[in-house]
Formats: sequence, C-alpha cells, structure tokens
Amino acid sequence: MSIEAVSTLDRDLLRPLRYLWRVPLLLVHVLLGILLCGFILTWNRHAVMKNGREPFTHRMIRAWSTGLMRIFGLRSVRVGQPLQDSALFVANHTSWIDIELLHSQRAACFVAKAEIANWPLVGWLAASGGTIFHRRGSNHSLAAVMQVMVDRLRTGRSVAVFPEGGTGHNGVLKVFHARIFQAALDAEVPVQPVALRFVRDGKRQIDAGFREHENFLQNFLRMLGGPSMDAEVHFLEPVPTNADGRRRMAELARERIAAALEDRSA
Repeated sequence: MSIEAVSTLDRDLLRPLRYLWRVPLLLVHVLLGILLCGFILTWNRHAVMKNGREPFTHRMIRAWSTGLMRIFGLRSVRVGQPLQDSALFVANHTSWIDIELLHSQRAACFVAKAEIANWPLVGWLAASGGTIFHRRGSNHSLAAVMQVMVDRLRTGRSVAVFPEGGTGHNGVLKVFHARIFQAALDAEVPVQPVALRFVRDGKRQIDAGFREHENFLQNFLRMLGGPSMDAEVHFLEPVPTNADGRRRMAELARERIAAALEDRSA
C-alpha cells in the first residue's frame, strides 16, 4: 500500500497565506455555529429521521459541518449511502475532525471522551449537538453511556462511535472493542461501518490525524493552515447482527473499514 504523509510543513510557503483568509472565515463560521446551537438546535434538538425524511435540524448540522471542513481545506466526499432512520455507525478514528466529517454526511449523536466537554467552545458545540461523553477507564461511565446509547437508538436517533477507544497514529487501525456493539443489539437497530479517509492527488494522507504527542490545539492549527485535500466518508455494507457474537461483529466491521482504507492507487 502506498501512503504519502505530509511531514515537511516547514517548507510549506503558502501556510501563512492560508491563515490570512481562513482565520477570519473560521471566526464568522463559529459565530454562525453559536447561533445554530443557541436557537435552531435548542428549538428542535430531539428531531429524528423517520422513513428516510431528514429533519431540518439535521440538514443544518450537515451544512455547518461541511462549511467548517471547507474552511480547513477539506472537501467532503461521500462514498456509498448511510442507513436511514435509527442506526449505530462505527468508524475509524484519527482526530477531532472525524466528528465533523461524518456530520457533513449524516447527523448523529457521537460518543466522545469526557475531556472534550472542557475544550473551549468545541465542548459546548459538541454537547449542544447531543454528544455523549465517556470517561475512559471507568466501567461505571461506560455502563451509563451504553444505557444512553440504547435509549437514544430506541427513540429513533442515530449514534456514532469510534470502537478503537482512541485515536490511531500513522494510519494504524487498532482493535475494535466489542462491548460497544451491544447497544445496537439491545436497541435492535442495524450497525453500519464507516471508513474515514483523507486523500490528496489520489493517495491516502495519514498525516491529517493526530500525530503522536500532538495535542488538540497543535493539530487544529496544523490542519487550519494545511493544503487542501479530499475527506472521504465510506458508508459500507451493514454488519449482520449476532446476539451470540458481538466480537465477530466488531471484527467484521474492522475488516470492512480496513479494506476501504487501502490505497487503491497503489
């Protein structure tokens, strides 16, 4: 597999110029996001998709997320079709932008680490969008999160999770935790794997996600000034539900995502 990593940012002479026009656009877009969360989501935040009909609030979330990604130089590209109505989406995880990438194509409640709730502005936006926060390493927190997931799925809302339990580095896809798939079994909803893939000039970019020892602010600024690329959202074949084999469900979801991440230009 041919993988190109952008690691020569010091020689990117256009980076300062990108900041000049992207930063003002970002500030305006964030203001629009505050208005969106403060009025539209508060007004109808519990709307759900029924019979494939997308609520107005979901369309607004997708539009705002698509706009945010464009400011970062990311063109969202959908491959395949997301399941309609209530579903559990499971995706690979590289950085904070994954949430906005999936949201650009399908609105859903995300399960995210509890630390995000304390991030300036980002935490508030995430909470307003219905994010379910989980304290890693806490079985009590996981049990509570699982119950919230089941409740939301049963009421018709879709939930998206990153079953790796954390971000991967250098394009490595980690093992999927099987327990998270139990929520779909309990709520009796389908599971759809989603592969998130960054591409430039036909080659996968593994440097778009978090680098080792890179924090949120460092990654945010690096991506904000980076060159443009495509951000692909691959909606894959749903995983057959198996009440006696959630481990197999996790393995099959990972296999399908890994295959979609392969660089087909090699």
